[in-house]
Amino acid sequence: MTSLPKALHDHVLNRIVDTFGMTEVLNEEGGPFLPLVSHLPMHEGSVGGMRKFTGGPLFQVLTSSIVVPAMQLDSHMVFAFTPSDSPVPHYTVDSVQAGEHHAFHLDLIPRLDIGSRLNYLNEVYQPLTEVCEQARKIEGLEPAHLSPRQYAIMSPWMLANRATPEAFEKIQVAVDAYLDHWFELVMKGVSAQALEDVTPQELAARDKRNKYAIFNAEVDPVWQRIGPLVGQEAADKQIAALREVSA
Repeated sequence: MTSLPKALHDHVLNRIVDTFGMTEVLNEEGGPFLPLVSHLPMHEGSVGGMRKFTGGPLFQVLTSSIVVPAMQLDSHMVFAFTPSDSPVPHYTVDSVQAGEHHAFHLDLIPRLDIGSRLNYLNEVYQPLTEVCEQARKIEGLEPAHLSPRQYAIMSPWMLANRATPEAFEKIQVAVDAYLDHWFELVMKGVSAQALEDVTPQELAARDKRNKYAIFNAEVDPVWQRIGPLVGQEAADKQIAALREVSA
């Protein structure tokens, strides 16, 4: 039986790959881009992998799945990256089950300082406000334990919560609404009025800095737990792939 986090992950990944006609990049053995293997006594062997997809208008889509029954861990992440010089946000959703508890994280990652560009904020984020506010009212959700620094590098429309199984199932409405809005942004672009004076060079430079901050073991302690599980080399390779910028 497919778990709730895996089902949500598959739903989102399939929608993105199918919409943009993307192709998976496999390793030399024909498997995932980066296989993940545990050497812990409680579970030695494969625990998942990082997958990579390219094609269409996106830079790349990266997923990371780690499933360790002995630890009651079922974790799945999707990051869909637009080109570094694009003003269109990156789309991300994480879905996790740890023991009896579920959690998720959903956001469109800003590509510029939304606090200083009201037109961009209104065009790119304001349409998500109603669905965001409705999702936060779902019974059975509680805020995830994130630091102010983690909130600062994402968007104010981010949904990051622990959830009961019933609440977790209900968040798919928001997941799809964010995805639909993001598809529209990717396909039509962001207007010149919303961009004001920002240049492609500024967007690319900010993207590099922002990815360094987001995928950072000091900022996000989850990487401090992934290292001991799959080996520090594999954890570092994941971070490096997530930090990649388009030429």
